[in-house]
Amino acid sequence: MKIYGVAFLAACFLLGQLIGELLGLVFQFKGNIGGVGFGMLLLIVCGDAAKRRGWIGGESESGIHFWNAMYIPVVVAMASTQYVGATLSGGWLSLAVGVGGTLACFLLIPWMARLGGKRGSNKPESPEV
Repeated sequence: MKIYGVAFLAACFLLGQLIGELLGLVFQFKGNIGGVGFGMLLLIVCGDAAKRRGWIGGESESGIHFWNAMYIPVVVAMASTQYVGATLSGGWLSLAVGVGGTLACFLLIPWMARLGGKRGSNKPESPEV
């Protein structure tokens, strides 16, 4: 069931946020240090451990796999909105660095695609008639 995947994701995310907040307190930093990343690692490690022990199966496993795939685009996108807000309030230099980094990544995409294309073709094979 997908609901078990949501509950599992929520538990890992909240535990990751708690770890991030505790690290912030330990290092005397006013904020969360790596909470999203810790949540993602917990989701992967705990999901694999539960599967190996036979605690989950069938539709529950399907729900957890679904939310494993959704974790990065959803949770990381939510966390990144904090950084966009901080960048916009940080002045022109931080905005220029952010835009410059994004443009550099866009310009690297064709180069990386050619680099990956040397290993194998991504073109689907045509079916024989």
